[in-house]
Amino acid sequence: MKVLVTGATGYLGEKLCRRLLKEGHAVRAFVRPTSDLSSLPPHGQDGGQGGALELAYGHVNDYPALLRAFAGCEVVFHVAALVEPWLPDPSKFFSVNVGGLKNVLQACRETATVEKIIYTSSFFALGPTDGFIADETQIHPEKFFCTQYEKSKLLADKIALQAAADGLPIVVVYPGVIYGPGKVTAGNVMARMMIERFNGRLPGYVGSGKDKFSFSHVEDVVNGHIAAMHKGRLGERYLLTGENASFVHVFDVAAIVTSTRRPWFHIPMWMVEAYGWVSILLSRITGKLPLISPPTVYTLRHQWAYSCEKAKVELGYNPRSLKEGLEEVLSLLKSSGLITY
Repeated sequence: MKVLVTGATGYLGEKLCRRLLKEGHAVRAFVRPTSDLSSLPPHGQDGGQGGALELAYGHVNDYPALLRAFAGCEVVFHVAALVEPWLPDPSKFFSVNVGGLKNVLQACRETATVEKIIYTSSFFALGPTDGFIADETQIHPEKFFCTQYEKSKLLADKIALQAAADGLPIVVVYPGVIYGPGKVTAGNVMARMMIERFNGRLPGYVGSGKDKFSFSHVEDVVNGHIAAMHKGRLGERYLLTGENASFVHVFDVAAIVTSTRRPWFHIPMWMVEAYGWVSILLSRITGKLPLISPPTVYTLRHQWAYSCEKAKVELGYNPRSLKEGLEEVLSLLKSSGLITY
């Protein structure tokens, strides 16, 4: 099968490409001319079972490039997104995450061969779940937004669902907080926090532990995407989430896995927010995006807990435990010299 993946060099995208290649699919990776291709197999190399990788260059805002890339493809995985809690120019979120999706959908409409689109949305598009666990029926209340990224993904989600209602063959998937082996990017927040924790730059718990997120191992999310291609019902939404836990619990599990002491104090959220404002000021001077920003703090003041039962039943999705996933992550970070314990 001829498959196209946008965002192919991203944290999730490159692993999805490799899995598709191993399944024997011909994969066309849609990448920017400036993308680092080191995580992808060489152009034209098969994935071990007959699949071959082809590169198509462009940007999701470059409609003619998308149209050329989609030619002859039967399945499109739209994984590309701008994932950050804060940017100095928030309009970029809407240009890439909303405008890019519009271009992808229009290109699919004009490409006669496309039979299915798997769109990677975000749990943020469903909104916070303070005090309960939500499923795919949840609708974002739109009373507030913690980040502009969250708002952009909600707007994109509406576009995707309307396209499905109009008959476009689309399946929407919603990963949780993705973590696991791979590049330490904004899309791999767990690894970034573990690096800060075990290098002494994050000595305490962040907040009181009332936050809650749904953590998804990247390989489980890849499995969910592949299953959505094979089994996902057109027009349906699937949460590819995992264990719901606070970052306090994450730090406790990390301490158990590494046989190290747990943090002995909690860093108040007001202090974290103050640090975030200072980080933004420094970011505007240095051009380097901050690890912590006020929108990050706003997000941590809420719960984002979800059920993946529908994906389990319909897609055979089977997420691993947080402890199992953390054991792998911490071991890899240690072996690569990024942390010591």
